Amino acid sequence: MSDIAASFRRPFDAQVAAYRRRLGNLVPTARWDDLSHAEHDRAFVVAGAVKADLLADLGAAVDRAISEGTGFEAFKTSFRTIVEQHGWHGWTGEGTARGEAWRMRVIYRTNMLTSYAAGRMAQLVDGKFKFWVYRHGNALEPRLLHLAWNGTALPPDHPFWATHYPPNDWGCTCYVTGARTEAGIRRVGGDPGKQLPDGWEGLNPKTGTPAGVGKGWDYAPGASAVDDVLATVVAKLPTLPAPIGSDLAMALVEKTDEAWQAWVTDTLAGKSHQPGLAGVMSQDVIKALVAEGHTPASAEIMVQPGLLAGPKAKRHNLAGDALAADQWLALPELLRKPKAVLRDSRSGNLIYLLQPDGPRMPQLAVVVDYQMKIARVTVVTNMVVSAYQPTIQSLRGRLAGGLSELLLGVIE
Repeated sequence: MSDIAASFRRPFDAQVAAYRRRLGNLVPTARWDDLSHAEHDRAFVVAGAVKADLLADLGAAVDRAISEGTGFEAFKTSFRTIVEQHGWHGWTGEGTARGEAWRMRVIYRTNMLTSYAAGRMAQLVDGKFKFWVYRHGNALEPRLLHLAWNGTALPPDHPFWATHYPPNDWGCTCYVTGARTEAGIRRVGGDPGKQLPDGWEGLNPKTGTPAGVGKGWDYAPGASAVDDVLATVVAKLPTLPAPIGSDLAMALVEKTDEAWQAWVTDTLAGKSHQPGLAGVMSQDVIKALVAEGHTPASAEIMVQPGLLAGPKAKRHNLAGDALAADQWLALPELLRKPKAVLRDSRSGNLIYLLQPDGPRMPQLAVVVDYQMKIARVTVVTNMVVSAYQPTIQSLRGRLAGGLSELLLGVIE
């Protein structure tokens, strides 16, 4: 438990991302097992919470506990406030101090443990570890079968992990760590020679799951999410509140930056005809917009391929003020640390000013809450509609003439 408890106070990016991918899919349910197995990787559920606004507030409270490490006491305070505000009654545990404490702890611990496990799964896969090592979590309250698996080291594709990757029941704090050699297995507390107990795969007829694994827990949290993290991020960002979407993408910058560079390469070669995800609005940009009375629908910043290889791109190339290929490739990093952000006084567009290159400064015009149709469905996003490099002198003139207002940063 100490390893997991430490993680609760120091959340890691993969854990936060694993949880936040659920927030775009709030599923009202009467019972926790209305969803099964890997469906929980993609949905936030509180049994008995059947109103979307109630689920959204509960989801945000758990998100704070995970991403900020606020702890159980802070979550209990938020839970009581949310329940009172929404008038939620009849939930299991309501009415007694012991019952209510139990229910709050179940919600808190279940989301902490499964998001931790899913985050660890992503790290283990990305790290390409040769062995995964099962570790028993709570020595003070041992579960004998879980203890029997402690220290077992198996390759990632062993069938054991499909049903026994922890947590393996309500409150189970077991976890998995990775190793590349037999010496590495020993360093993390495993035993290279340990074999699985006989009959480990046998099913309990009452639960339909292997002995020692609770009903509904015979799956690997996060396994269904590992291979499609980027696709999920792109799909979910438009559905998430801007601050949460911003944090989610920031937690996965390595994957999104890599995908962006591949998109730029394909687009410049004429192989891509769909918008690409360049990045997200940072928290300070979102706060500046909210302070002006406009809350953006989402955080993502998309780019149309025509800006790199289309009529606008050709026009700016002829004018000598187009962005160079290396600037396009570095765009996500430049967006994370813009020189300044302006608001166009006439159109309301955001003007991102990037780090200057000589007397010119790369500029992106972003339409906030841009509407586009994908497969006949209207999607609201934030779209870059122009990209070129005006002179710094012309930008100063726009500010002096009241054509733009400065939201963040400076123009020297």
